Amino acid sequence: MDLLTPSLKNLLDLWLNEDIGRGDLTSITLNKSNASAHWVAKEKGIFCGGFIIKHLFERVDGSTDIDLLIKDGESFLPDQKILKLKGNASSLVAGERTALNIAMHLSGISTATAALVAELNGTDVQLADTRKTTPGLRILEKYAVRCGGGINHRLGLDDAAMLKENHLAWTKDISTAINSIRMSAPWTTKVIVEAETTEQAKEAVLAGADAILLDEFSPEELHKIVPQLRELAKKASSHNGSGQIILEASGVNPNYLKAYAATGIDLISSSMSITKSSWVDFSMRFDELH
Repeated sequence: MDLLTPSLKNLLDLWLNEDIGRGDLTSITLNKSNASAHWVAKEKGIFCGGFIIKHLFERVDGSTDIDLLIKDGESFLPDQKILKLKGNASSLVAGERTALNIAMHLSGISTATAALVAELNGTDVQLADTRKTTPGLRILEKYAVRCGGGINHRLGLDDAAMLKENHLAWTKDISTAINSIRMSAPWTTKVIVEAETTEQAKEAVLAGADAILLDEFSPEELHKIVPQLRELAKKASSHNGSGQIILEASGVNPNYLKAYAATGIDLISSSMSITKSSWVDFSMRFDELH
């Protein structure tokens, strides 16, 4: 995943312009002094955002020196130093708030993701994210999920074809919908069907779907349907070639992840680590003026 795209560089400028505007009115008090500073964690968590911090400060002032003391995806403890900075004091202050905000947000997602992933330790089930992300921040939030040990679902509507509730409500039937996608999309395209009933799931398998997203099924229901879908996929292998199908659970209760994992599904998708995460608290502290 190439994170530093031209669009992301433009986003960095947008963030900085939002905060700095026509110029920091307090910078005159620093008298163009050089300074050193560091970031410290106020709680434990999983770090994410080192690369974006470096590029943010460099866009404020290319002469700023940033020394990351921890890598993305690594854990940290309260009072642990995260990074060191050296440079023009006014430049450090100008980039401080924006850099802290994005790093605290991304680290919060990584930390929340790691907690969910820990519940799945010892199973073969992976935790995937969803498209329920903050507009403009999707690639960064999905990167944060990866730093927390999760995996990424599709980045956008052009990654894979997923037939969701409204598609199924407004189309003739699942088989017709899948065939229309196969006829118009590249042959490499994966087709996923969101099923809310056992009947929909079975119809999707027979229609040649590559994956079934089983939405809001209980662990008890999944125990029953998963073996049925596996067997049905083998019988319908003439549709999708291998007889293999990916079975994904969504709309799950996070308190019962182990129970879901024990049903024979391949992965669990959830937006919770993004939409329900809290920011991890960091602080920038000046060491001295030079």
